[in-house]
Amino acid sequence: MTFPPTPVRIAQAAEESVPIELRAVGTVEPQASVEVKSQVAGPLMSVRFTEGANVRKDDLLFEIDSRPYRDALRRAEADITRDQAQLRQAEARLARDQAQLRNAQADAERFQQLAAQGLAPRMQEAQIRTAAEVAVQAVRADEAEIESIRAALESSRATVARAELELSYCEIRSPISGRAGNVLVHPGNLVQANGDNPLVVINQISPIFATFGVPERYLATIAQKNSGRKLAVRASIDSAGSTGSAADQSSTGTLSVIDNTVAPNTGTIRLKAVFNNADGRLWPGQFVNVVLTLDRQTAIVIPAESVQAGQQGSFVYVVKADQTVEPRPVTTGQTYSGKVIIESGIAAGETVVTDGQSRLFPGAKIQPQSEQGS
Repeated sequence: MTFPPTPVRIAQAAEESVPIELRAVGTVEPQASVEVKSQVAGPLMSVRFTEGANVRKDDLLFEIDSRPYRDALRRAEADITRDQAQLRQAEARLARDQAQLRNAQADAERFQQLAAQGLAPRMQEAQIRTAAEVAVQAVRADEAEIESIRAALESSRATVARAELELSYCEIRSPISGRAGNVLVHPGNLVQANGDNPLVVINQISPIFATFGVPERYLATIAQKNSGRKLAVRASIDSAGSTGSAADQSSTGTLSVIDNTVAPNTGTIRLKAVFNNADGRLWPGQFVNVVLTLDRQTAIVIPAESVQAGQQGSFVYVVKADQTVEPRPVTTGQTYSGKVIIESGIAAGETVVTDGQSRLFPGAKIQPQSEQGS
């Protein structure tokens, strides 16, 4: 009995330059994550941003009641004014006592000469000398008082600086640019300084990281390849249920960090890739499929749909010159862009069946339909 030719689609095995890739499941991490807390205590007056919105560094986020801190600043500034007035008074006293000291010293020298010539009593000369010594001590006391006032003035200035700093803390600004999360404390609540709970968490998502692990046997190769150039990394989210294709959901970045320790419990090395993420496609905490491209190689490739699963392993239907087919076992490598690498079993130029295999058997005659390119 002769069977009519079976209509099938075919394609030729081709030799192509293909990437050498490592695949893993990774986790997206923000480049920076900040828990925003208050550095002063007081009632929370207002929230100045929208939950879930992008914020820039130094944008105003929260306002704390600033009235007690403004009062503290005014008191500190008043202390400076008082200390400056006291300093001017002490400097005036010092100038007066220095003038009196000069006069006393001049009188002491004159009476000393007169006493030596016998023209002045010794007792009067001793009194004048004592007055000069008293003037010296008065000047020293004035100088010590001035040093004390200057120290108090510096302390008051430090208090003003501290009060100004605490007043500035009443306006809580964003320390980084990123995406704000949910507001965790609402206006009207009393905020503690450096409390346990943050007011909001801000994640920097552009650029963003993806961390993943690969078997430690690839460590030397990865380190060698990465030393000469930045290795390309592609991350894609699970497209199940998505209207876009997997290609539409992928982001391209570069390998940035190779961990310094192999995890002993899993035998893997942790890697970190950085992505620009300007479109916000990657999100902190998200699981992604990661593809690390190590290099390129020349290999035989065929359409992935050509490979069938059999009891003895993978096989393909090869089209012979007389337009009949034979099943041939193959050893497959990685898959990329709808193609699979054939490590053994198929040579370049051979023709394989890509569609219609379910109706074939060894020696079946085929009728090729429109051919597919490799």
